[in-house]
Amino acid sequence: MTILFPAALLRMHFHDCFIRGCDASVLLASKGTNQAEKDGPPNISLHAFYVIDNAKKAVEALCPGVVSCADILALAARDAVALSGGPTWDVPKGRKDGRISKASETRQLPPPTFNISQLKQSFSQRGLSLEDLVALSGGHTLGFAHCSSFQNRIHNFNATLDVDPTLNPSFGNSLRSVCPAHNKVKNAGATMDSSATTFDNIYYKLLLQGKSLFTSDQALLSTRKTMNLVSKFASSQEMFEKAFVKSMIKMSSISGGQEIRLDCKVVR
Repeated sequence: MTILFPAALLRMHFHDCFIRGCDASVLLASKGTNQAEKDGPPNISLHAFYVIDNAKKAVEALCPGVVSCADILALAARDAVALSGGPTWDVPKGRKDGRISKASETRQLPPPTFNISQLKQSFSQRGLSLEDLVALSGGHTLGFAHCSSFQNRIHNFNATLDVDPTLNPSFGNSLRSVCPAHNKVKNAGATMDSSATTFDNIYYKLLLQGKSLFTSDQALLSTRKTMNLVSKFASSQEMFEKAFVKSMIKMSSISGGQEIRLDCKVVR
């Protein structure tokens, strides 16, 4: 795996589970007039699908029709975290693959502009708690974000302010230099934290310093309960990892599919 693949696989699993459960519907290709999830606006930047395809081919060669694409994606997300220096855990298996994948349903994914009440509702609809929200947000310790994901915080923030006042001023200025108001550089953006290839608790430490990228990150400081959890995870990587594993197992158990696909990209 190269530098950003762990983040890509973790995000892919999250995006899969939040639409119709963890059923690998995010892997299906668009066909005919049906636009699949992977072609929905929030998923355009998903990548590393071939990692799952290659794993599926290897598994099918050894034991055909036994292991679902959904299980492979859940295992890949776990391995992505472990390979980045994070914890490992036993992934419950037995997921089934879904047959339905609609780009229009990706509107249900929580965008980076959500506030705390919107995040709370999105997670609770899927049986996930505020602690799950804060712990799973720690996945933002890995990877890279494009300017469009945090543009709202650094330009035209509101009627009177150009920049979100909760941003650390020097950090905000550095983001504005990388992402000018009329940015034309397609791949411009910023790493999610200062150690973006290592799974650690730096994300929470930076969050407390006003150095988070997304509105949804900053939102974690807007209630006493979520702020206390951020402080707890910032002070102890061990407590963060324990909570993250528990929440990942819970999220990856959101059920969805009905069958085991032989090819992760198509329904036969």
